[in-house]
Amino acid sequence: MILTLARASLSRRRTRTALAVVGVAVSAALLLDMVMLSSGMRESFRSLLEVRGFALRLAPKGTLPFDTEATIDSADAIMAQLRANPDIVTVSPVLGGQLHVQLAGGSVAAVAIGIDPAVQGDYEPRAGRDIRDADDIVVSDALLAATGAHVGDTLRVAGGYDAQLRTVTRERRLAIVGTAHFIYTPANPKVLAMRLHTLRAMTAAQRDPVSLFMLRLRPGADADSVEQWVSRAIPRVTAISTAAALRQVDERLSYFRQLAFILGSVSLAVGLLLVTTLVTVSVNERLGEIAVMRAIGVSTRSIIAQVMVEGVVIMLAGSVLGLGLGLVTAHYLNGILAEFPGLPAAIDFFLFEPRDAWVSLGLLAVSGVLAGIYPAWRGASLPIAVTLREEAVA
Repeated sequence: MILTLARASLSRRRTRTALAVVGVAVSAALLLDMVMLSSGMRESFRSLLEVRGFALRLAPKGTLPFDTEATIDSADAIMAQLRANPDIVTVSPVLGGQLHVQLAGGSVAAVAIGIDPAVQGDYEPRAGRDIRDADDIVVSDALLAATGAHVGDTLRVAGGYDAQLRTVTRERRLAIVGTAHFIYTPANPKVLAMRLHTLRAMTAAQRDPVSLFMLRLRPGADADSVEQWVSRAIPRVTAISTAAALRQVDERLSYFRQLAFILGSVSLAVGLLLVTTLVTVSVNERLGEIAVMRAIGVSTRSIIAQVMVEGVVIMLAGSVLGLGLGLVTAHYLNGILAEFPGLPAAIDFFLFEPRDAWVSLGLLAVSGVLAGIYPAWRGASLPIAVTLREEAVA
């Protein structure tokens, strides 16, 4: 009976009810987006760090990986020291640099990554084969498009540029053996990967440098313990575990979480006030009807429950519509924020998880109950005789 009466009451003013549902949907969409924003980038960053199973990353002392152009010198000796630790099963060295692909009409600048193909964790092969020889390279699709080359072609690649003579230096012919998806780079990157020693030779690097070490630990090894060992044994590097990296990300993203909390709270408050206003107007229009129901024996509890159900129905109907709207707007906003310079393409600001939808629905359902409390109590507590007389005179 309560549901029947609530539905009849909402159907009586269909336009007003529909507008209220749309208003709640907008609030629900904003609330969902803010819940997704508060945790989305952190979780996608965690997935990015764990995608290849590397638990620790070693960067030059006092820096984050590739945060500066600083490098770790005497890397081969450090690599041997790391491999002697029984908790470390894989050591993947990475050197970053910039090279210039020479074309008939000019050159194309490309990011170069020097790796050990046997243990690399920077890319996933797509077509062709992986690197084997010193002059092999795998490239991104964007670099292929920019150079007009294909798998199997040979590129003239220069390691430097002499501004005075306006000529390139340390030029070398490299064979494209495959294409790859580069995990940690921005969208549509012009990237090529080659053997570490090849990149060192092309950039005239001294003292066998690397930009980063990535470490994979044996199952059951404690990352914090290995991190402490690295700090003691190799003091000129900074060891960063996944947990430590996430803590630093949390610090840098505190602004986004605060913004998400504020906007989410505002959207929830707007939805609450909107439904409270609508239910209050609806109850005021039906004071005589409610008084008659009380006069013929309908309990106050039933009347209060009916009014509160109306608020919950509006909230839930708007929430379901708002969830779809929220996912659409989140996808659009994520596309805009993904254009931030230097941000890895795998990072999502808005990451949908089922619990986000349940949290949003739960908060809005509670708001629907709260929205009906005051108008329900007021309509069910007015004196019956006085209310009927005022309605008759009106």
